[in-house]
Amino acid sequence: MKRLLTIAILLATASPSLAQERTLIRGGFESGGFGAAVAKFSQIDGEFALFVGGRGGWIINHTVVIGGGGYGLANDIDTNGDGVRDIELGYGGFELEYVSNSDKLIHFTAYLLVGGGGLSGTAVIEEAVFVLEPALNGELNVTDYFRFHAGAGYRWVSGVDSSGVGSADLSAFYAQITLKFGSF
Repeated sequence: MKRLLTIAILLATASPSLAQERTLIRGGFESGGFGAAVAKFSQIDGEFALFVGGRGGWIINHTVVIGGGGYGLANDIDTNGDGVRDIELGYGGFELEYVSNSDKLIHFTAYLLVGGGGLSGTAVIEEAVFVLEPALNGELNVTDYFRFHAGAGYRWVSGVDSSGVGSADLSAFYAQITLKFGSF
């Protein structure tokens, strides 16, 4: 009898219906969100360029951010030396971000924007552009509802056919500062 009981227990624990189901996300599901003000410091055609804008996102399990953002050139870019603002550039798109160890005081994120925008001005033909921006960032948990975020990335722009400015003139490394407010 003891042997039959042992065999029954072994069969019951080995049964597929009693095994733990494997899933991509286990346990409790947590989410939050944020809105942020962003300043990006870069170059266009060798001149200093300041982009300002905002972003927002849905935070899944304190690790993955799905959202969007929009940015616009805030200062004058004079490509031909006549003292007139020659370029206007605005862009935005879909943003993904991976947050590592969000519960630590200082932690890191990997960010990607995929989107598009518009280029206009006296030095260029008005046209649509494609923008891709990968970045690596450090983030400081200031309070439960505020995070200071700084990092660096590369703005890759394509689709520019203007004679005054090309895609290579708009593509450049940048540094950014972000003020995030929300439920993290």
